[in-house]
Amino acid sequence: MECGRQVANFGAGPAKLPRSVLLEAQKELVDYKGLGISVLEMSHRTSDFTKILNTAENLMRELLNIPENYKVIFLQGGGSGQFSAVPLNLIGLKEGRHADYVVTGAWSAKAAKEAEKYAKVNIVHPKLGTYTSIPDPSTWNLNPDASYVYYCANETVHGVEFDFVPDVKGAVLVCDMSSNFLSRPVDVSKFGVIFAGAQKNVGCAGVTVVIVREDLLGFALKECPVVLDYKTQAVNGSLYNTPPCYSIYIMGLVLEWIKNNGGAAAMDKLSLIKSRMIYDIIDKSNGFYVCPVEKKNRSRMNVPFRIGSIKGDEVLEKKFLEKAVELNMISLKGHRSVGGIRASLYNAVTVEDVQKLATFMRSFMQMHQS
Repeated sequence: MECGRQVANFGAGPAKLPRSVLLEAQKELVDYKGLGISVLEMSHRTSDFTKILNTAENLMRELLNIPENYKVIFLQGGGSGQFSAVPLNLIGLKEGRHADYVVTGAWSAKAAKEAEKYAKVNIVHPKLGTYTSIPDPSTWNLNPDASYVYYCANETVHGVEFDFVPDVKGAVLVCDMSSNFLSRPVDVSKFGVIFAGAQKNVGCAGVTVVIVREDLLGFALKECPVVLDYKTQAVNGSLYNTPPCYSIYIMGLVLEWIKNNGGAAAMDKLSLIKSRMIYDIIDKSNGFYVCPVEKKNRSRMNVPFRIGSIKGDEVLEKKFLEKAVELNMISLKGHRSVGGIRASLYNAVTVEDVQKLATFMRSFMQMHQS
């Protein structure tokens, strides 16, 4: 049923889902595949749900070419739950309980702070005054006794993205990929653990994907809550307790959509096209639009910018957001901690959506540039 207001949703997460996925979910909501019940009311112990779970995992493995010696588990608690789960599961790998953290934005900062409860945390570079760049890896002070090295591949709030996988000299590498997961191909074999909340590129809120190398299972601290214990969840196939069933179902539909649209490589190409459209306008605006992030570290997923100056003109920014809503473009307000504007360009955001925003940005600039 195609009806209602059509908007371009630039939300940072929960974010836009592909239209075809929403329509499929709508069609199956009340009666899933002729079973007479909804996935929302389906027991997680049935063969029908097992098929949903296995389909999601198999698609994930195929799209990311995940090696056989990695487990894929679907958990609850979001990325923030993993800020605790990572040290609780991995800090016991070495006796000293040391962990190295790369802090390039709000989310890696929160992860490092949470890890301090369980580990001796070493920030591998001097504290950054602003989160606008990634410190040169050649300057990182890695601790050889660290149980793992942690970084966030894309900082959603500040718009800083790694376009490389750090070389950590054979250490266990952990990555929060919540906001650029499946937006580009990834060599999973370079990582010990990858985790991602689904609600940006691969689904709706409620499920967190954890990909963990098998040899890292079984080292959880005794105080680790059982629902966060990777080994317990892996042994039980994500069914130790009731999983977020409907979120896993939606994720399966999105993964199928990604596959049908060319996989991670195609998502990467589209991400570059979409983000360049917006960055080009910013860079050619003679300072009317300002992105604070260094060009080489700019995110393809989250484009933060100010209007009028680097500090932003609040009156202009308010007008911009109000006019955008009038034109059916929503969720462009920057994170409350940094202000300004932020356009999130996840997989389901179309080139047409971004063209609409680009056209508006040009006309707004022509109207207000002095």
